Amino acid sequence: MKGGSDNPILLLGGSGMLGRAWKALLDESDCAFEAPSSEACDLRSAVSVRGAVHGRHRAVINCAAATDVDGCEVRQIDAHAINGLGVGILARRCAKLNVPLIHYSTDYVFDGLASAPYPVQTPRRPLNIYGASKALGEQLIEEAAGPHLILRTSWLYAAWGKNFVRAIVRLAAERPVLRVVNDQRGRPTACEALVAASWQLLARGCRGIYHVSNEGNCTWFELASEIVRLTGAACRVEPCTTAEFPRPAPRPAYSVLDLSLTTAAIGPLSHWRDSLAETITRLEPAAA
Repeated sequence: MKGGSDNPILLLGGSGMLGRAWKALLDESDCAFEAPSSEACDLRSAVSVRGAVHGRHRAVINCAAATDVDGCEVRQIDAHAINGLGVGILARRCAKLNVPLIHYSTDYVFDGLASAPYPVQTPRRPLNIYGASKALGEQLIEEAAGPHLILRTSWLYAAWGKNFVRAIVRLAAERPVLRVVNDQRGRPTACEALVAASWQLLARGCRGIYHVSNEGNCTWFELASEIVRLTGAACRVEPCTTAEFPRPAPRPAYSVLDLSLTTAAIGPLSHWRDSLAETITRLEPAAA
């Protein structure tokens, strides 16, 4: 436990990329929290969840998830157990104790057929198993009917962990040319920007579904081009189509999230180019 309060926040998935950003914010805020391991709070076990989640917790922040989008196509049972059914177990426990649940979801709950940013009330129509498992988690939280804040985000990255930004930095240093898809559009999101906005929404007592990402939007090709420009790598980035770069899990062509509900609550969010530039200055070296 960190801090001195008798009513700590329970942080699940604290060892992950997003969880690390939450730990830093909670430490900086001198806010008491507990961050049990995935073994100590296994979302697939109601007994484990009951043992970890107590009425004394101020809130439960769930960053735990199966996030390997392509891997979820192969490990479908695990994806639904962690992202879907396990979230339902957690939501029912929180609802019983009247403890607010803050849960992260994804732009991949949408079908990608839109041409304007997706409002929060848009019906869920996922294209892949990852999106379907996250959509199930959302549904079960709503059915549990406890105090909750579902935060949909997109294209998440940080100066640490496994993510697109760090992968492009590494590949651009190794290869003269990179080909990156230019027909998928969304909003890149820095972990620390996401956590800061989440903290503000939580502090204001917001409930329901909110979309949280950086402002602006781009394609993966445009994002990769900006990464290479910022790092000064001697690498040429070329656009390609999704069809030229097939993946096990289909991706939505357009998954830009409508941020209007969030900005009405907490004000404008930083632009993705600004957050990316700041993150690039702090990139951690790749693991050996």
